[in-house]
Amino acid sequence: MSVREATVDGLKQILRQVAGEVDGVDLDGDILDRTFEELGYDSLALLETGARLERALGIKLDDSTLNEVQTPRQLLAAVNEKRATHPDAA
Repeated sequence: MSVREATVDGLKQILRQVAGEVDGVDLDGDILDRTFEELGYDSLALLETGARLERALGIKLDDSTLNEVQTPRQLLAAVNEKRATHPDAA
């Protein structure tokens, strides 16, 4: 399957697969600018999320990228920038 870009819906699906949904957090709401910490996802969940995005999109994220992003918007921007610079991936 070839995926062109990471989307918020795809990210929500991966987050649910990786670590489920935290009580009191509605992933179906506007999560783009909430921190991963606010959403209940720790660094391990974020690393697994990054690995799944890499496999789906055929890219390689730098470890520093996953350590620096704080919100889903930042992660999606980093992933899609990487995807744009490697158009033959996936």
